[in-house]
Amino acid sequence: MAREMGKRRTAILRAAARLFAAHGYRGVTIDDLGRAVGTTGPALYRHFPGKEALLGAVLVDISERLAARGRALVAEADGPEEALRALLRGHIEFALDEPDLITVHDRELGNLTEEDRRTVRRLQRGYVEEWVGVLEKLCPNVPGPALRASVHAAFGLLNSTPHSRGELSREAMADLLLEMGGAALLSAGDGTTEVSE
Repeated sequence: MAREMGKRRTAILRAAARLFAAHGYRGVTIDDLGRAVGTTGPALYRHFPGKEALLGAVLVDISERLAARGRALVAEADGPEEALRALLRGHIEFALDEPDLITVHDRELGNLTEEDRRTVRRLQRGYVEEWVGVLEKLCPNVPGPALRASVHAAFGLLNSTPHSRGELSREAMADLLLEMGGAALLSAGDGTTEVSE
């Protein structure tokens, strides 16, 4: 039963992200959300108290997943070069596979409750710090604020491209982003460490 509820919740979050990205938070009704998952709008209240709570769940969920995956990738890596490569590949996978979540975050963060917005920001800071911790080992002479700025700039690069890959295959786009993201991040240091394969 719990597994079915979890699968249902995941399906609702995915449908909500898709609809919010396509039509905006204010352009989607609870009935639209219900239809997208094969039920009625009011039936969604068994899972979420309302549309605002659903938007919060969408953005908190992806922030938790990114933060947890970032911690795991760094912990499992053999050295900072491998950790950076793993972080880049993980974020590229997210950017290419879940572009709706990037759109929803960019457009709708202001529609979250204050509590959900604080939670998302806290999780995002933790995710950024995983990257900064790796970069501190690769670029030890670069101050922390410059490394944080580099991480945010790299996220801008990685998050801006899923919608514009054009005729490139997913694999080719992933390889291009890995090379560009690594170059952007390491340009804060001496640029001699390689992260692409």
